[in-house]
Amino acid sequence: MTESSTVAVAGATVELALGGMTCAACAARIERQLNKVPGVEAAVNFAAERAYVRYDPARADAAALIATVGKTGFTAQVSSAATRQAEKAEKLARYREEVRRFWIACALTAPLLVQMVFMFGAGEHADVLPRGLQLLLATPVQFWIGWRFYVGGFHALRGGSGNMDVLVALGTSMAWLYSAMVTVAGLGHHHVYFEASSTVITLVLLGKILEARAKARTSQAIEALARLQPQTARIERDGQLVDVPVASLIPGDVFIVRGGEAVPVDGAVISGESAVDEAMLTGESLPVAKRPDDRVYAATVNGEGLLRVRATGVGSHTLLASIIRLVEEAQGSKAPVQRLVDQVAAIFVPLVVVVAVLTFAGWWLTTGEFTTALIDAVAVLVIACPCALGLATPTAIMVGTGQGARAGILIRNAEALERAEKLAVLVVDKTGTLTEGKPVVTDVMVAKAGCDETALLRLVASLEQASIHPLAAAVVARAKAAGIPLVSPRDLTTVPGRGVSGRVDDLWVRAGSPAWLRSEGLAVPAATALQQAGRSLVVVAAGDEVLGLIAIADPLRASSRAAVARLQKLGIEVVMLTGDNPGTAAAIAREAGIARYEAEVLPGEKAAAVARLKREGGGRRVGMAGDGINDAPALAAADVSFAMGAGSDVAMQAADVTLMHNDLAGVADAIALSRATLGKIRQNLFFAFIYNVLGIPAAAFGLLNPVIAGAAMAASSVSVVTSSLLLKNWKPGKD
Repeated sequence: MTESSTVAVAGATVELALGGMTCAACAARIERQLNKVPGVEAAVNFAAERAYVRYDPARADAAALIATVGKTGFTAQVSSAATRQAEKAEKLARYREEVRRFWIACALTAPLLVQMVFMFGAGEHADVLPRGLQLLLATPVQFWIGWRFYVGGFHALRGGSGNMDVLVALGTSMAWLYSAMVTVAGLGHHHVYFEASSTVITLVLLGKILEARAKARTSQAIEALARLQPQTARIERDGQLVDVPVASLIPGDVFIVRGGEAVPVDGAVISGESAVDEAMLTGESLPVAKRPDDRVYAATVNGEGLLRVRATGVGSHTLLASIIRLVEEAQGSKAPVQRLVDQVAAIFVPLVVVVAVLTFAGWWLTTGEFTTALIDAVAVLVIACPCALGLATPTAIMVGTGQGARAGILIRNAEALERAEKLAVLVVDKTGTLTEGKPVVTDVMVAKAGCDETALLRLVASLEQASIHPLAAAVVARAKAAGIPLVSPRDLTTVPGRGVSGRVDDLWVRAGSPAWLRSEGLAVPAATALQQAGRSLVVVAAGDEVLGLIAIADPLRASSRAAVARLQKLGIEVVMLTGDNPGTAAAIAREAGIARYEAEVLPGEKAAAVARLKREGGGRRVGMAGDGINDAPALAAADVSFAMGAGSDVAMQAADVTLMHNDLAGVADAIALSRATLGKIRQNLFFAFIYNVLGIPAAAFGLLNPVIAGAAMAASSVSVVTSSLLLKNWKPGKD
């Protein structure tokens, strides 16, 4: 990456659909040229045929980026949801044209194959077809069917590098040119290799067709998500119900969702009750009950009830659009392991050409057989295709992140996917992560004579009503349920992780943790039994006197204990951090099966605790799972961060992985998915490297016929993509 491109980390972004790439070297060249543009940072995904570009609008624009791609010999256009269907239709048309050409190539090559079969049977290169006819059959295959290789090779060489097209064009042209010269000169005692050049081109074309089909399957997850949103919505206009295109909806529009219909856009229920299937977002099979004020999301499916909904998020601002955008970004990102592949691809083609020249020279000097030397050199050129290397990583990432999206696991980028595989410690927040995150008041203890439960709740609920903390919400809910009128506080001050203070009526009221009130010099009564029972305590004081305590229970999620056990089985130590008191922390940790925990940890201290755990382990990878705003610093400090989907937007933005359902089991699923994906990447790279390590020497030593080399080269790319597609067998809960 050039020095100038590194400034473009905070600018605009654009996704370019690319055309004309044939191998990893093509992708590397486009990426290299884009990154030479001042203010640009680009990553090219060969498997997705996409360039994901971040740029400084003051120094570059989309038109300049497209022009840069054009100068390298490829095509580019801005890609968006609106253009996706057109791109798909264009790809389908190109694919059908390739298939048509392949069958024509088969028809022209089939008679030439008789030559090869007869040669193997007779033990010599005998002519079954007249050589003039062989020339007529092979020439259109070489220069019409195979013209794409010449064009691609020319653009590659003009751009200062080589690619698969250079190897195929060079190898087959050598075989065809030699054979044509022998035929025209009438040198009957020399062998001809028209069948080799034609068969190699036909097999390579077959490989590209199969590769294109397999690559298309790797992006099915994105296409499936995009198809989920309905195209029309039934809205209220002037008292009438009217069907309108979804694209025309604006926030505030009221629409109707009947039983069995998909929700068109994000919204809030105004009236009606039903159960909505949100499996496409969360992976959860059970429908979610919806009542007035509940949120509904685009593409989820309504049950039997009728819902009247006010639109809150439309177009690119729906949760579905955000998921598609996040998955596309993840699929376009590069894992650190890909850097080695990029380095190899940069020198691969020139190195292969050198090996082919040495093979030709070596055989000609040692045997004096020009044709033997030529054919072995052709075999080296044909078998050394860098496609398998280029497809090994991105196809696995595309399938893996797609499977994750289907299971409600949204992975921000490939680097996070790779780091998650190596996690050794997972730090978890208590409230909303291990627990339900919906606490309720269980006990109200009055500590001052003359103060009753109603007065205590009125003071603390009035003070807490502006807070978004779950414990505050529980207190306010209890007061409202009791019909206690609240007043607006004055001089409100929040102490993060401690509590809140302010004036209610004419009293200076403080409500917060026992540790905070003790540090303020107040005598806080003991409530050991409640703490041992796992209750969180809120101490309420007016002036310098403690008025009482409120005990709040936030029960452990039913799935948390099993999730912790599964994480431990994966070899991951689970550590709980909480701002709660030691007694409550101990009770929750014991119930969840967690051996190590830290209590009374302030929000600002959580990030430091994560850093300390990283140091303690001598560089161990430490992850963090949380759902609240106060978790954001710790999420950012962790090697890999996991945000619960129902948590705050701040937590989700800070996280590497977002879980669409509030279940710690999702973290175990994400780690298992990362291990499966990285294992598949390593497997793909191993076989891609082994293929070339074994294939090139075998061809150089005369052990491979060019036809066999062509078939092996085509099979290598298809096998790598097919191997990646096996990740579709991964399911949540599978380690």
